[in-house]
Amino acid sequence: MWNEKRSQALFNALIPDHAADAFSPPCLQPAGLGDQLVEWLLGGLSRWDAEHFLFIAEHGYIYEHNFAFFPGFPLALRAGAELLLWPLQGLLTLRSRLLLTAALLNSLCSVLAALALYRLGCLVLRCCRLALLSTLLFCLSPANVFLASGYSESLFALLVFSAMSQLERGCSGWSTLLFALSTGVRSNGIINAGFLFHAQGRDFLSSSPGGLPGALWKLLRLVAFVLLIALGVGLPFALFQLYAYSQFCQPHLPHLIPKPLVQLAKDKGYRVPAGDQPSWCAWRLPVVYSYVQDVYWNVGFLRYFELRQVPNFLLAGPVVVLGAWAAWTYVTANLQHCLTLGLLRNKDRDDEKPGKPPSGFHSPQVFVYVAHSTALLLFGALCMHVQVLTRFLGSSTPIVYWFPAHLLQDWEPLLWTQETVPGKVPVVSSLLGQGASKNPIWRLLCKWRTCSGVTRAILSYFLSYWLLGLLLHCNFLPWT
Repeated sequence: MWNEKRSQALFNALIPDHAADAFSPPCLQPAGLGDQLVEWLLGGLSRWDAEHFLFIAEHGYIYEHNFAFFPGFPLALRAGAELLLWPLQGLLTLRSRLLLTAALLNSLCSVLAALALYRLGCLVLRCCRLALLSTLLFCLSPANVFLASGYSESLFALLVFSAMSQLERGCSGWSTLLFALSTGVRSNGIINAGFLFHAQGRDFLSSSPGGLPGALWKLLRLVAFVLLIALGVGLPFALFQLYAYSQFCQPHLPHLIPKPLVQLAKDKGYRVPAGDQPSWCAWRLPVVYSYVQDVYWNVGFLRYFELRQVPNFLLAGPVVVLGAWAAWTYVTANLQHCLTLGLLRNKDRDDEKPGKPPSGFHSPQVFVYVAHSTALLLFGALCMHVQVLTRFLGSSTPIVYWFPAHLLQDWEPLLWTQETVPGKVPVVSSLLGQGASKNPIWRLLCKWRTCSGVTRAILSYFLSYWLLGLLLHCNFLPWT
């Protein structure tokens, strides 16, 4: 991740920032030499939505539109700036310490998320080679600039991949806790309750009923677990909406907001507490998040399907193709398993290879991840700003990395071994040499001219988006 930070500092110094109409609050503290140095080195990581997270971490939820950003990441930034970087209080302003914390925290979270993804791949794919290849692709993620910037993607990816790994190990309690924490970081964390529901349903159907009383007891336990899971995973979301309601919908003493921030609200038309009561307060279910997404960002079903948004659809095209291709590949290869929603064992297939269900991308355990990825893809393409699909999926589902790794292993002879392609000579030994690097991605790059077309397409996509993200995003130019 430090390569990204060095690269963004270089690009930010060489390329002038675009004058974007983005959230840009005034600095309330005079900047010193240390602050200027931090801004020069890490300023490219504070662009676009990162400015919202830094503002919330510094001042709290002052403006109504701030509630589009969940509190988990800002709280982590504030804790790091106040606790870990407190010795730098005399040298750096709070904002500079927050930006430095964001860089350090996201570097740590990205590394830990990669480790969690590797462990998850070993458990689900039952192929450590494929898990390693997926993890290396995660390190070159097309959404990498957002994993390094002051965004919540790295923390969210760490929590989600860790929760999935814990669930695969049978630790449903830890998994529920981690999924709940992820809901406090990003709103789409709430859909991850589906993994817990699916695991409970699979356990319910796989165990023997033990007569009518036993079946009824099992059913009651299932309903109780489902309710507890829904409550646990959804609690952070509900508490966040309740906090917004208490700020904007209930009478209270005027907030002590610094004058420059009040003036910014007047100039930009931002709503602050103690002003006119917003319309969402009168809703039967007052949810500020959906209101903010609707009014401030124009998010809604098919709203983004406009002719002028064609470039953004093209920008999201590769991840859409990968997601749809992954779903088609898995469903056509495991149709019977998919028809049972992955809840029942495929007895015919199990009888063919007793005790050895398919491994790799076609593993039965992959079904729930494909279903989750497809649901996110459909929702993002139909209801969201489509260009954010790359980072939306890149930090939420392992399918974005498992499926390209599966394609590389299936289509690239340089990666074939006796284990992956039985009966063939391990070409990797003859072409790459015994002393070559153990990093398969680096091997492929060194042998670019001999790689298959699929390999070139996948690596070109990952590498080009990795580079363009740093080049464009860090200079306030439009990106995903």
